[in-house]
Amino acid sequence: MTSITEGRKIAPGTVDAETAARALRRIKDYLAHTTRPDEDVRIHTETGGDVLVLPRPTVEMFAAILAALAGGQGVQLLPVNAEVSTQVAAEMLNVSRPYLIGLLERGEIPFRLVGRHRRVRFDDLVAYQREDDRRRNDAADELTRLDQELGLD
Repeated sequence: MTSITEGRKIAPGTVDAETAARALRRIKDYLAHTTRPDEDVRIHTETGGDVLVLPRPTVEMFAAILAALAGGQGVQLLPVNAEVSTQVAAEMLNVSRPYLIGLLERGEIPFRLVGRHRRVRFDDLVAYQREDDRRRNDAADELTRLDQELGLD
C-alpha cells in the first residue's frame, strides 16, 4: 500500500516529458483564453458527459507541475503546514544537517520536539529561505554600491 507521502512525489523521468509538455500547452492555452481569473475550470471527460470542476488556482498549480515534469524534473507536493525532519529540512535548504541544527538551536528557524526528534514546519523553512535570500541580495547590492563608490566596477 502506498502512503499518502509517497503518492505526493514524482521522480524525474517517471512521466514522459513530451506528454507533460503537450498537456501543459493545452492547459496554458485554455487559461490564456479564459477571461475570468476567478472562474472555476470545467473539464469534460472523454468517456461521457461527466464534467470535472476544478478551482482555477488548482489548475494553475497543475500547470506548474506539468512544466517541471516537461523539463524532466521531479516534483513533490507538501502542504504548507507540513512538518519535515531535520534531514529533509537540511536538503531543502541545501545545507548540512549539523548546520541546520545550529540554526534551529539559535532560534533562527522555529521547530518542535516530537520525542527526541526535531520537526520543522515547511512554511517556516520557506520564510527562513526568503529572509536569507533577501539578506544575500542586500549584501550583494551593498558590495556593488561600494565598488561603484570606489570606482572598482
